[in-house]
Amino acid sequence: MDARRVLYVDDDDGLRRLVERLLGRRGYDVVTAATGGQALDLVRAEPFDLVAVDHYMPEMDGLSTLTAIHQAVPGLPVVYVTGSEESSVAVAALKAGAAEYVVKSAGGDFVDLLEKAFDQALSKAKLERQKAEAEEALRISNERLHTLLREVNHRVANSLQLVSTMVGMQSRILTDEAARDALGDTQRRIDAIAQVHRNLYASDDVQSVAMDEYLAVLVRELEQTWSTEAAPRPIRLQAEPVRLQAEKALSLGVIVNELVTNACKYAYGEGVPGEVRIHFAREHSDGFRLTVEDDGCGMSLTDSPRGTGLGSKLITAMAKSLATSVTYDRAHKGVRASLSAAL
Repeated sequence: MDARRVLYVDDDDGLRRLVERLLGRRGYDVVTAATGGQALDLVRAEPFDLVAVDHYMPEMDGLSTLTAIHQAVPGLPVVYVTGSEESSVAVAALKAGAAEYVVKSAGGDFVDLLEKAFDQALSKAKLERQKAEAEEALRISNERLHTLLREVNHRVANSLQLVSTMVGMQSRILTDEAARDALGDTQRRIDAIAQVHRNLYASDDVQSVAMDEYLAVLVRELEQTWSTEAAPRPIRLQAEPVRLQAEKALSLGVIVNELVTNACKYAYGEGVPGEVRIHFAREHSDGFRLTVEDDGCGMSLTDSPRGTGLGSKLITAMAKSLATSVTYDRAHKGVRASLSAAL
């Protein structure tokens, strides 16, 4: 192993020679300097493993030298040396960035203490380097993972868009109205899922979805589908900026799609205008609440699901994945469906 190269800075000629001789016998490569200015010139010009700096020196004292060395060579460990046992000196040196602190003593005992401080300072410096290297490796790994997840979400969204387009093409060539409507419902379900992945790859956070933004896009697409001049179906959204994990956002998006679709299809008579309202907000500190309501004809407890009943099954399944269920307010004039779940 190469000898540790240290710079010892002290205006005491005798002590400099003592340190150089004794540490040299112990395998150190010792360079000395008599002033802070000389020390700065040396650390700027040559590599050192660490520096020991005396507190009391003319022109440039130890604290000034310590600060200047750290500015010139960030990360270079410095052991602070002084003949004073005042705790204020030690505190000032450690606050200024000294790795260790040594009080001078007579003879070889001082060199023993100095060597011990060197070992501790070098160990700390090694740990700091390892920590910095590990953090940098983790940062690079996270960036790669972020890029990979973004690419995966992009490809999934594109693939789902392709599937949605094919379903739409198929529905347009069908003559059976019920089959065409069923494919239209399927296409909207695919779009609701695809929008989650679009939100993920467009965001800096590739693992959670901003629900206010996601629901706004979903509502806009649903309104374009269901609202016409002859039968306006405005969809009013109030959504707080709450983020949900992707799988929860997907389940909630499917539920919103089904509830809004049911309201637009069945709440109001043909050609009769009517709005649908969506409210999404944080509930307490660790949950959220969704409400979808209309002012239409409502439904009774004995009503059978209209259409194929697949929408009701999807709502139940998606709510179950959120560890909750959808409840209906029977006192409401139309239909008011709500659910509460954990974030």
